[in-house]
Amino acid sequence: MVFREMRRKRQALTQQESADILYRGTSGVLALAGDNGYPYAVPISYMYDGEKIYFHSAKCGHKLDAIGKNANASFCVIDQDLVVPEAYTTYFRSVIVFGRMRVIEDEAEMRKAIEKLSIKYAPEDTATSRDRAIRREWDFLCMLELNIDHMTGKEAVELMKEKQQG
Repeated sequence: MVFREMRRKRQALTQQESADILYRGTSGVLALAGDNGYPYAVPISYMYDGEKIYFHSAKCGHKLDAIGKNANASFCVIDQDLVVPEAYTTYFRSVIVFGRMRVIEDEAEMRKAIEKLSIKYAPEDTATSRDRAIRREWDFLCMLELNIDHMTGKEAVELMKEKQQG
């Protein structure tokens, strides 16, 4: 699969810097092919494990309908967006991931994915409390996996210069 080259290559983040943003982030925007040719983009919490990105979902709705029709997706996480009015710019840092979505069907695999997500968002919770919360929502839960085909990160020129200087 061939992806477009980034136009402003000198602003590209390394793969590790992009991965670090995914580890740090708590939400992003998942974009899918929606109804009637319209894109469907939804803000969503996620968990990145170094290889794949996991999301939780209800068992029905626009997101699952879109995935059922076309599993291709992109996911964007904004790490920084500092507006600098006097310069008419923003000091931004973000990552875009392209890949294919999969609904996790296997219960053991689903359990591992929701555990990872739960630990990310409630790291201080006990295993017992986490298990109770997962069991309470289990019948309504759907877990999704984004298999990454391509990842790019980019930052503002000003942030690049800061890194080089310091």
